[in-house]
Amino acid sequence: MSIETDIRNLTQIPVFGILDEDARRLIAFAAETRILRASDILFRRGDKSDCAYVLTSGVIALDARDDGAEAIQLSAPFTLIGELALISETERPCTAVARQPSTVLKIPRSLFHRVLRDYPASALNMRIMMEMRLEGLVGELNKLAESWKVDDQPL
Repeated sequence: MSIETDIRNLTQIPVFGILDEDARRLIAFAAETRILRASDILFRRGDKSDCAYVLTSGVIALDARDDGAEAIQLSAPFTLIGELALISETERPCTAVARQPSTVLKIPRSLFHRVLRDYPASALNMRIMMEMRLEGLVGELNKLAESWKVDDQPL
């Protein structure tokens, strides 16, 4: 794939779509392309995370159980896998396995942090997006908490 194609593909992913075009260009240029065969493991549950992946072709199965059962989620092209790893180190909550020949762009956290540092407008857009997501999450948690009340007393 060309850099221009990668840049276009990145715009389909909300986290990257809000970035300046030059910021997306830097990501597309600096990201590492990895080609996986069917059954290759991208990462295992419990691994420390230092990057996220953009699936550009193929199918990746995400399995939190690691017991050989059916995967909990299948990722299709232009899915961001491991988004939180772009912000901070986390532990992978599942194992990611290629179900068919697949290609991913590996985006290291250090690259993403550089983009946010070098493109302040993109960093501001990211902050606004994250605030909106957190507000939505808090709203959902508040709804759940309301359902836990017993005799008008919170649990």
